[in-house]
Amino acid sequence: MPNLAVDGREIELDEDGFLIDFEDWTEDVAGLLASNEGINELTEGHWQVMKYLRDYYSRFQIAPMIRKLCKETDMSLKQVYDLFPAGPARGACKIAGLPKPSGCV
Repeated sequence: MPNLAVDGREIELDEDGFLIDFEDWTEDVAGLLASNEGINELTEGHWQVMKYLRDYYSRFQIAPMIRKLCKETDMSLKQVYDLFPAGPARGACKIAGLPKPSGCV
């Protein structure tokens, strides 16, 4: 499995680049994961989506449905895709440090 070197630590990733351990996530990890996805700058909108995803996952141990994500962040699906071109699961969840959502290809 690949690793990500951050602040002198080795962070374990799965074969698709998702964090193995939710607790390994930091803002620096998010920045590196984002750059791996072609996102060079994380904006306030990125952080809003990632905070929502992390809070939701902390409470329910699952990623929210996309419709719920859009409703709770007051963003359209297009806005989420503009922020995370790989999509809510492959892009947003990955950068937010969530495990790979089931059904994500």
